[in-house]
Amino acid sequence: MNPQAQELNDIILAKNQAVFELLSERGKSIFFPKKGILGQSADAKSTRINATIGAAIEDDHTPMRLECINSKINLDPGLSFPYAPSFGRLDIRKKWKEMMAEKNPDLKGKAYSLPIVTNALTHGISMAGYMFVDPGQEILVPSLFWGNYNLTFINAYGGKVVTYNLFNNGAMDVEALANSLLADGDKKVLLLNFPNNPTGYSPTFDEMNGIVAAIKNAADKGKKIVVICDDAYFGLIFEDGIDGQSPFAYLSDLHENVLAVKVDGPTKEDYVWGFRIGFITYAVKGGDAQLYDALESKTAGAVRGNISNSSNLSQSLLLQAFDSPTYKQEKKSKFDIMQARYSKVKEVLQNKKYEEFFKALPYNSGYFMCVKLKDGLDGEDVRKLLINKYSIGTINLNNMLRVAFSAVAVKDVQELFDGIYAACKELS
Repeated sequence: MNPQAQELNDIILAKNQAVFELLSERGKSIFFPKKGILGQSADAKSTRINATIGAAIEDDHTPMRLECINSKINLDPGLSFPYAPSFGRLDIRKKWKEMMAEKNPDLKGKAYSLPIVTNALTHGISMAGYMFVDPGQEILVPSLFWGNYNLTFINAYGGKVVTYNLFNNGAMDVEALANSLLADGDKKVLLLNFPNNPTGYSPTFDEMNGIVAAIKNAADKGKKIVVICDDAYFGLIFEDGIDGQSPFAYLSDLHENVLAVKVDGPTKEDYVWGFRIGFITYAVKGGDAQLYDALESKTAGAVRGNISNSSNLSQSLLLQAFDSPTYKQEKKSKFDIMQARYSKVKEVLQNKKYEEFFKALPYNSGYFMCVKLKDGLDGEDVRKLLINKYSIGTINLNNMLRVAFSAVAVKDVQELFDGIYAACKELS
């Protein structure tokens, strides 16, 4: 093993043995190279003639660039054209950590790592897989989950996706989650995704309390648990009585055997899908700066070996947006549009006629909701008829249609569900 990796492992092992044991073999062997080319480049950073960096520089020492590109970017060239660090830019990492505490009041006063910048949330999930999933490792996910988890955990890392039941009698099946944590095996990788994709469901305060209690109970019984919080749709809560905080806020100091991993970012929160910027953050009870520095270094090493670094331009644009005096007001105006679309869906589905052919699964947040088709209907046939005859697009998931109300204007919601009803009736 590389001595730099061993040095990080020794720190983690000394600080928290459970966290060390949760690392995959890749996670144990990875490190951020502070020697070699990177170290030598850092040593030469202040030199007058710097021939270390693998980038082209103009004679005036600014980044070399094409004017046809530069003219479209209203930023200092130094904030867009050079490489960003593999850790991500320090300014946006600090800003995101500050914003996390604002959005999750229960994080205030708690110790957690500085976020590492990823290439949005899919890459963040992949980095969590890199750090914690060995071939054959089970990853516990809800029975209704984002299909990309299969590619990430199974195809990329050889893990095994195991589902626990999501709903029971119109509410979250917390008992099923609890039982899955108590199954055989000392190491558990649990994935929580709220608001959930595809259902658009977030737990109530009581359900969140139940989730946290189930994780603590398993940890008390000796289970070592890494909880990956996929917070892609964070903040989009449309009903009262729903817990708007990330589970990370409650898990960050829950137990020495519970490592909380928050994967989040502005993709959906700030409507910048193509910017491809996300963050991965760690917390565990008793965690300190040395432990978190070691985990950050390992994660940055994984990022460097995977994509090198994330977009500097995107990080610069986002940081300027976060610091804008109109940021919160603009974000609220977009949330209001999403709230209106959600409310219209709830209003339209009050009509009991739709229950002849489909019924909505529980939903209260996020981008999506799902309708379960009645027995005898084929979801793929319904989906194709909706496209070909009604010019309506939905996603078929095993005879369940996922509807992205986030992309449907209020004026079109009635037509959307009437179309689904008509297609079902025609095929019934």
